This record gives sequence, C-alpha cells and structure tokens, in this order.
Amino acid sequence: MIKPLSAAISAALLVSAMSPAFAQDQTDTATNLDQVIVTGSRTPVAIEKVPGAVTLVTAEQVQRTLNLTEDATAVLARMVPGYSESSQAMSNSGETLRGRIALRLFDGVPQGSPLREGNRNGTFTDMGVIGRIEVINGPSAAEGIGGAGGVINYLSKNPEVDGHQTIINTRYGTQFKDNSDQSKIGVTHTYRGDAADFVISGAYIDRGISYDGDGRRVGLNTSGSLSDSYSKNLFVKGGYNFGEDQMQRIQASYSNFHIGGKHNYIPVEGCRFDPVECPNPTTNTAEKGSIAGSLAEFNDFEQFAVKYTNADFFGGDLSVDAYWAEQAMRYVPENGDDRQLTKPAPTNDADRIWDQSEINSEKKGLRFGYAYSELFKVEGLRLRAGLDLVEDTAEQRLALTNRLWVPPMKYTSIAPYAQLSWDIGPVTLDAGIRREDGELEIDSYTTVAFRDNTPVQGGKMDYKANMPNFGAIWRINDQWSVFASYSEGFGIANVGIPLRNIQANSPCKAVSCIADLQPLITENKEIGFNWRGAKGQVGASVYRSTSDFGSTLTVDKATDDFILTRSPVEIEGFELNSAWTFNEQWKATFLYSRIRGQTQYYPGSGLKKEMGILDISPDKVNASLTWTPSEALNATLGVSKTFSRDLRETFTNPSNGDVYVNEENTYGYALWDLSVNYDTGRFGQLSLGIENLFDKQYVLTWSQLPGWQNYFSGRGRMVSLSHTIKF
Repeated sequence: MIKPLSAAISAALLVSAMSPAFAQDQTDTATNLDQVIVTGSRTPVAIEKVPGAVTLVTAEQVQRTLNLTEDATAVLARMVPGYSESSQAMSNSGETLRGRIALRLFDGVPQGSPLREGNRNGTFTDMGVIGRIEVINGPSAAEGIGGAGGVINYLSKNPEVDGHQTIINTRYGTQFKDNSDQSKIGVTHTYRGDAADFVISGAYIDRGISYDGDGRRVGLNTSGSLSDSYSKNLFVKGGYNFGEDQMQRIQASYSNFHIGGKHNYIPVEGCRFDPVECPNPTTNTAEKGSIAGSLAEFNDFEQFAVKYTNADFFGGDLSVDAYWAEQAMRYVPENGDDRQLTKPAPTNDADRIWDQSEINSEKKGLRFGYAYSELFKVEGLRLRAGLDLVEDTAEQRLALTNRLWVPPMKYTSIAPYAQLSWDIGPVTLDAGIRREDGELEIDSYTTVAFRDNTPVQGGKMDYKANMPNFGAIWRINDQWSVFASYSEGFGIANVGIPLRNIQANSPCKAVSCIADLQPLITENKEIGFNWRGAKGQVGASVYRSTSDFGSTLTVDKATDDFILTRSPVEIEGFELNSAWTFNEQWKATFLYSRIRGQTQYYPGSGLKKEMGILDISPDKVNASLTWTPSEALNATLGVSKTFSRDLRETFTNPSNGDVYVNEENTYGYALWDLSVNYDTGRFGQLSLGIENLFDKQYVLTWSQLPGWQNYFSGRGRMVSLSHTIKF
C-alpha cells in the first residue's frame, strides 16, 4: 500500500527491455503506460501514476536468464540496478537490495521469516512458473514486517491463450567435466474459458557439481549449495469469475517446492594468502564422499492462498486474501566450536561433532483491501485502504543433536492503512499512512554450550509505529516526467542472531532488556526523472535511506560467525537505467548502480565508518546488445561488470585514543554471457545459453571478505540447450 520507490525508469523501458517485440512496437508501449498495472502497492495501480515507479522484470527477461542458469536470483542481479551480485547458491548470503535485506514474496505471500533471516528465501519455487517480478527498491510498509529493505514480489504465470494449452520445457547444461551436467523437465498445462481458468505446473531439476574457471570443483556453500542438488516443484492455481458482468472472482493457489542436496560431496576448505601459512592460496573445493551421520540440506516451501475480489463493491474494488505458508530450511554439516556439546571445544578433530542447523517458520495472514475512485465526487481522487492480520512464527534447532539454538518466536500484527492519490492533470499527488501494531513473544530458553548454557528469560515486546509516505510525479510532456518521494518501512533486524549469542557475561539475559530486539524503521527520500523518446529511454534517481537504529552484519573474529550490529545507518545511492533501439534489428540496454553506506564505530562516534561488502555492494554496470534478424531468431550478448573497491580508513576515539581500523578490499570483474533463441515453428523453440562466456576465474565479491569457510570461486563457463514446445 505504501508506494516504495525504485530506480526511476519509465514503465516502457522496464516492461520492454530485452524483449524481442520491443523493437517492433516501442511507440505503442511507450504511449500506453496506463495499460501497465502493478500490484506492488497492494491494489492495482497504473505504473505511470506511481511516483518513482516499481521496477518490473518481465517474463521475457526471466526466460532469458533461465537460458543461462536456473539460479533464482540471477535475473535480479542482471535487471535491477540496486540488487547485488547473485551468490550462485541455495543461500542468498550477501545479496542485498540497495544495501538492505528485502522481503521476498510469492504471489504476495512472504517467503521465510524476518524473525530469523536464514538467507535461503531466494530459492522457493521453480522460476518457470514466474510470469513477472515487481521490485520495490525503497523501504515499504506495504507488507508490514520485513519491508524495511524493500519488497520483491514474484508473480505466477496466468494462461496466455483461450482454451487448453500445454507447454513442455526441457533443458540440458554442462561444463564438460565430470558430473557437471544439469537437466530439467517442466510441464505446464493452462486453461482459459469464459469464466474459469487454471494453471497446473510441475518441474524437476537435477544438478551436478560446479567447476570454476580453473577447472576446480567449486566448494559447497556452508549455507547450502545449488551444486549436487535436485529440486521438484508443484504449482496449481485456479480461478472462477461470477456475478453480474463477472465482476467477482474467487481464486485459490497451492505451491509445494523442495530442493535438496544429493549428498555426494563433502566440503574441503581452502586457504587465503598468508606468506607463512598459505603462500599458494586456493579457494574452497569439494571431494566425493559424505560425513557419517549427516543429513542432506534442503529447502521446503509450501503455501496455500485464497483470494476474493469484487470490482463493484459499493462502487469500489474489494479484495480479501487469506494465506498459510510453512517453510523449513536445513543447512550443511559444520563442526565449528559453536556446534560442540562442550566448552571449551575439543581440540582433536576426531572428538569434534558435526551438526546441522534447521530453521522452521510458519505464517498465517488475512488481508482486506478496498479502493474507491472519484472520492467525494472529485475527479481523479482515489482512496485505497485496508487491514492486515498476520501471525509469523520461527525457530532454529541443531537437528542432529536435537538442541534448541534460537527459541520459538511468534509475531502477531494488526495493521490498518489508508492511501490517497489525486490526479490533477499531468500531476499525481500521493500520500498515506500505515499503522503497525504488533507483538513479539519469545519463549524462555537456554543457549548452547558455546554460549555457556545460559538461561534466558522469555517475554513479550510491543511494536507500534506509524509509517507515513508521500510523493508526487509530474508528467511534463509525452517524453519527460520527474518525481520526488518519501517513504518508510518497518522490520525486525534478524532477532535470532542476538538471541542465540547471549552468554554468561552478557549484561542482559531477558527478552525485556535486549536492545537488539528493537524495531528497524527505515526512511527513504528519493528524486528522479524519466525520459522516453521514439528511439530510447533513460531514467535516473538519487536516494538517501536512513535508520536511527539500523542493522548491519559483521564477522566476529573470535568465531568467524556473523554478529548483528545495531547502530545508525545512512545509505546513499544513484541508479541509472536506459535502453536504445537503433533499428528493427538492433537494440541495447545499460544500467548502472552506485551505493555508499556509513555507520558508526561505537556509540557516539558519528557516521564515520564505511559499510562493507556484507551490506553494500560495489558499483556495477550491466549492459546488453540484442540482434533480431528475423521473427524466428534473436541473440543477446550481455555483460555484468562489478567494480573494485578499497576501504582503507582509521578512526581515533578523541576521548581515549583508541584506534579503529576498517580495511576491506574487493576486486571487480566482468562476466559475459550469450543467449540465442530460434523458433522452429511447429517443433518449438530452441535456446542456447552460455554463462561466463570466456570462462573467467574469479572469487565471488561477498566471498572475498574472510569469514567462516566462505572462500568460494564463481562458476566457470556453462553451456545450456533448452527446448520449449507448446500445443
């Protein structure tokens, strides 16, 4: 409901970039923006009337990325300026949106739980069922808890044609090395009639091990790998239109997704350069085998949703949504000190145990929305209002020894909202407010041995906040528009981490006094412009995002594990997105993102510390060139360039002379890819995809920062051939 603001890009650019049809029909797309409807504001709104515009990723853009890789977040890294590099793993560790963790939704249903962010929420369905993705780049209170870092809503496909249609998609990929093959089969059947429609889709993917540009096996990610895994997905959605002029609709959907490791390899830790201990550095790798007693890692995502709409409810549009979702995530075995049964941990490897953590979450929600145009009979004045009821629960366990690591947590919320928009000729004014009234309940528990088996008193905390937003967009003429906006978002900063880290010497051992459990309120200010002409389009925006009690991740040098730091945060950024059509055969796209963030070294130091790679991604450029010589053939050459960044700074506390050192150096690289599509007609479409075209050897940017077993190289060249047939 609260309108978050993304990179200021025109709707035509966002909807059409990378689409073969764009070169033939660009003018029509550009002049009919009110035909492009987005739902990221909780009720359908024409994108040209959204100050700041939601970023749209189309089905064509999703499909082009699928020609290259089945990684669920790769399309975001390529198409969304503020989204960071894809982790190429089951985990989305290190992936941020404008420097913050975004809330991921599937058809409006939250995936995972912000109560215990496990960095697994990006792999929750088969991307073949996704029709488009709406990305809210700035903080948004639209979905309540978790939207402080923006919202990414994956929307499922709808039937494309009247009557029955079956789509069969097969894919084979290889790196031409031992057990590097990948294969997929997906079947989708749709039906669209006068009143009823449905989609039934199933898919199975089998993945081998991955290799880097040097031909070495890529190590198994400690948070879960896509390598050596399989996934299966079932998705069903059906709807029925009824009533006078079919103004009412009831729709139900069910999704069941599972991805699991095949358990054929064990991780082998590499070593970073050290002149004495590691003069010849090597990245993490994997070797065949398994750890005795361990279980395969997995993601299980299951959800059920029902939606009722009435387009003529007392003169307005009514929508009622109910959903239930359950998610379980098991991680790979680890034998770190924090997994041991005793403290101090055994020094002999033979005496150390391996354990696996597992996060379980469940959520239930009921949402009401109502939109009314011509309010008070004022032309162009529109009201959108509603009420959200949410219950979100989560916990984390060490599965092999059945120990509680993060206690059961339950968050309940009642959140009313109201939004007014007024079209005054070429100007749209928009303003609203959402009231978050929530309660977090945490059970009493005892920490693990590494944290001294410390008893912690449970309790309840209230979360109350009023989050306003306002903005304006001025459509100066058919080519130019400008906008300005202010929005707020609400979240809880991964409370599971501070809860599990309480130990004997902690000053607070009760929920009531843990400062890190306080809410995360984010404010975003943004201005930008859009230009669209007969041949091209350009959009740019600058933004400033602040939080007085923010959330950043740092690596604890004693444990090599993540710890949560709560302190003021300020993030500033610039984004540019553009497309140019040279003629009917050639077109190009270009996007650029620059983000900088500051926090404090210690309370009262001021915003003097530059934020590093765990929160702020380096500058990036993505570009593509598409050649369409005929209606049957098109080819796209793309490049993703990540820039180097050196953070070298010291800060001296003027009161006591303490010196703080902040040093983090990451190197950049450019990765090229090629996608070719050929429509044979009656025999379907063939697609060739080559990821990492020049087989470049590199270390993933977020993995260049030393941490717990996180020294991973990126994937080398992958060649894939896909076939899609419809009948």
